[in-house]
Amino acid sequence: MKTVKLNNGIEMPQLGFGVFQVTDLEQCEQAVVDAINSGYRLIDTAAAYQNEAAVGRAIKRSGVDRKDLFITSKLWVSDANYERAQKGIDQSLSNLGLDYLDLYLLHQPYGDVAGAWRALEEAHQAGLIRAIGVSNFSADQLKNLELTTTIKPVVNQIEVNPWYQQQEAIDFAQSEGIQVEAWAPFAEGKQAIFENPVLVAIGQRYGKTASQVILRWLLQRDIVVIPKTIHVERMVANLNVCDFELTDEDMQRIAQLDQHRSQFFDHHDPLTIDQIFGTSIQKSRMPSGLD
Repeated sequence: MKTVKLNNGIEMPQLGFGVFQVTDLEQCEQAVVDAINSGYRLIDTAAAYQNEAAVGRAIKRSGVDRKDLFITSKLWVSDANYERAQKGIDQSLSNLGLDYLDLYLLHQPYGDVAGAWRALEEAHQAGLIRAIGVSNFSADQLKNLELTTTIKPVVNQIEVNPWYQQQEAIDFAQSEGIQVEAWAPFAEGKQAIFENPVLVAIGQRYGKTASQVILRWLLQRDIVVIPKTIHVERMVANLNVCDFELTDEDMQRIAQLDQHRSQFFDHHDPLTIDQIFGTSIQKSRMPSGLD
């Protein structure tokens, strides 16, 4: 599995496995076991997904040495201040049954970001977290955090898919040495993405599916990606994207699919912020797009 080197020197697998919206805990546990057995080493969860414990059980069942896995979790906005972030980190570690996390992210750019980030920095310095980063931060929010804190984020996990390509945000993060990680790479299937004639036609030239073309397109943009599926055959297919390379023409054709808008919601919209703050970690199901 190809890795990327984060700005603190840590190696991170470029292609991983996400468990957003896998709310059936037995199903989640089995999916993670299957993913690890299929070859995935990066597993991405979050406190808000309410499946950290299932992921932890799967890690133990897998039999793979802990040091060979890269485990990510995230702090939800309800814990976004210094004191609650400390407890949130401890709770994630307890849920997962781990002594340390490889990567821990602020899940949203809201609340007491500075206070929460200070707790992440302290946990990093204490060896509880190997790397710290953010999710859903815009370029200005990312820059503000860089200028007002001690440790630069290593990752910004944002929505990136053919309908919402975020080239400016990606260019900015990469210019700052911050790794971009894509959530919703398949846009949760919106607008019949798997049947899109451009993606299908490109895939046919290589004997690949539209989903494999999307993953290859992201990898060639130096983006980390965490597709989700509960089906073993799709897990295997999603890993099978390293034996072909898209041409410049292919990349340009995909670039023309960009609609320049989120497939879920605008993080700058006050109503969106109300919705995010109103989404309690105790709720049984996270709304679509709150990855």
